[in-house]
Amino acid sequence: MRLLLDTPILLWGATEPERPPLAASAPIEDPENEITFSVVTLWEVASKTARGRAGFRIDVGSPRRQLIDNGYAELAVAGAHAVALATLPRLHKAPFDRMLVAQVMVEGVTLLTGDPVVARYKGPIRLV
Repeated sequence: MRLLLDTPILLWGATEPERPPLAASAPIEDPENEITFSVVTLWEVASKTARGRAGFRIDVGSPRRQLIDNGYAELAVAGAHAVALATLPRLHKAPFDRMLVAQVMVEGVTLLTGDPVVARYKGPIRLV
């Protein structure tokens, strides 16, 4: 199964490997699953780091390199994702989270999220 990690889960894995809840760790550690991260997550981290937001003081290049070196696939943003974004109901206000939802709907990848509001979207989303 292809899994896309949302930002908090990705950051836990990249910066605090002891922190992810067991429900998130099990599918990530399963060798049968292909783990994917989105450019949207890197964009979110870079944006929040630039604004000095607490919890986002991260050199975004370092986790990206680590993720790629560890075999994670990088998912770029495509026009089809932007089109799908326009069709989403307004359940969640955060633009980065909404784009992740649009990406999984287009790509058929399962989103792992700890956000119960994101998990309310119909589609391949798993609350962990």
